[in-house]
Amino acid sequence: MELNKNIRTITIQIICLLYVMLFVYAAVSKLLDFENFQVQLGQSPLLSSYASYVSWMVPTLELLIAFLLFVPKFRNYGLYACLCLMTMFTAYIYIVLHYSSFVPCSCGGILEKMSWNVHLVFNLFFVGIAVLGIVFSHRYKTENNSLKNKLSPAKTIPFSILLSIFFVIALFLSSEEIMHHKNPFIRRYIKRSVHLVHSTDLKYNSYYFSGSSTGKLYLGNYTTPSQILSIDTSFKFQQRNKIDLNGHRIALGAIKTLVREKHFYLMDGTVPYIYAGSTENWKITSHLKEPPRFTSAEPIDKSTFIFRNNSGVKSANILGTYSAENGTKIKYAPDLLIQQIDGIFDTDGMLLYSNKMERAVYVYFYRNEIIVADKNGKLDYCGKTIDTISKAKIKVAYLKNETVRKMSAPPVMVNSQSTLHNNLLLVESKIPGFYEDPAIWKHASVIDVYNIRKNSYILSFPIFEIGDDKLKSLFLTDRHLYVMIGTKLLMYELRENLKKEMETD
Repeated sequence: MELNKNIRTITIQIICLLYVMLFVYAAVSKLLDFENFQVQLGQSPLLSSYASYVSWMVPTLELLIAFLLFVPKFRNYGLYACLCLMTMFTAYIYIVLHYSSFVPCSCGGILEKMSWNVHLVFNLFFVGIAVLGIVFSHRYKTENNSLKNKLSPAKTIPFSILLSIFFVIALFLSSEEIMHHKNPFIRRYIKRSVHLVHSTDLKYNSYYFSGSSTGKLYLGNYTTPSQILSIDTSFKFQQRNKIDLNGHRIALGAIKTLVREKHFYLMDGTVPYIYAGSTENWKITSHLKEPPRFTSAEPIDKSTFIFRNNSGVKSANILGTYSAENGTKIKYAPDLLIQQIDGIFDTDGMLLYSNKMERAVYVYFYRNEIIVADKNGKLDYCGKTIDTISKAKIKVAYLKNETVRKMSAPPVMVNSQSTLHNNLLLVESKIPGFYEDPAIWKHASVIDVYNIRKNSYILSFPIFEIGDDKLKSLFLTDRHLYVMIGTKLLMYELRENLKKEMETD
């Protein structure tokens, strides 16, 4: 009998010693590399939204529990605290492995060398010895009549485990809601979202993305506007297509060609004109009559466009729709773009259109706002990019009796490039968020992904520079992301997490 008591006492002391060593080591490791620990928490699928609190709370709790275990008077409370905290860690790993959209990096220290599955077994072992310690401690105190009117471990242990698991599940669900819909400017980097499969050197930097059709990407060229370069998805076959003007004359201005499946549009908003034809023979077959002047335009169908020009009050930017069917019809939507300072620079941005969603999207350059409207120019909603710059940080100078406006200081660029396909919007951001690695911003362009149907932020990933050349433009299709960096054209394959998010049916 006495031998059993000694064995239980020694076992309890060993368990407490193991936990003290684990928690002290873990806490000190976190505090010594605190900045990196915060960055890792910021990328956690469960704790991103609470990283600033959890980064201090976890090492503090670990040290406090180690103190409770070290003092015999508080040892029983310490063992229950061990059980709860280690159960939370275990539940966290299980959710990450089975229910998270991605698996983040480990937590640092010696545990960083473990895989997530090994880490799960490691945690379960410590959960088990915490249970053993509580049971032995309860028996020891019962035999010494020092424990009276207390609940037995058979009731308190399951309750502690279930409460800890429920807490982690609640944390996961609330964090996901905050990250996707109320983001406090914490990016969720998932580097394996795209995978580079092909690249080629275009030799010239005057190319731009015109569009795509099944199995083909089309590139326009500003210096030779009547030529379109088509490239297949294997990057093995390239073909130069010359647009047959069919007797039409084009003025050399801001000419641009857009390709949408089997149709192309040769247009210039400064003249203005819009010609249309088929990619089967690259011959202009129609001339859309009396289009408005425009600074940006996107085709809705063969005879209807959504556009932006400077016809607003005091030459402010304004969006509108133009239809050449059954007579020219131009309809402006003056309430879509909201003026903050001057109406031109502060409302400058990128106009995009999703045929599948039948939605126009406008991404502002200098503020964290996204406008989503239907094909008739009626507002659906005003969304937000995840940064916090809600008012454009620009300074405008008015010259020549206020007839000329110019930027009087470099503006703070928020959103630089964007591309839209189906329900996914990709935006190159210029503003670092919380808990981010500065090296990423030094050597890469950061792409944020949004779901415009859900009005939610999804994830972020970097596109690394090539030498001194930075990202120039983006183009998204069902399966690929195309990128221009300098004179290089790169094709990235979308990984499963993005494919699942994109609506293609």
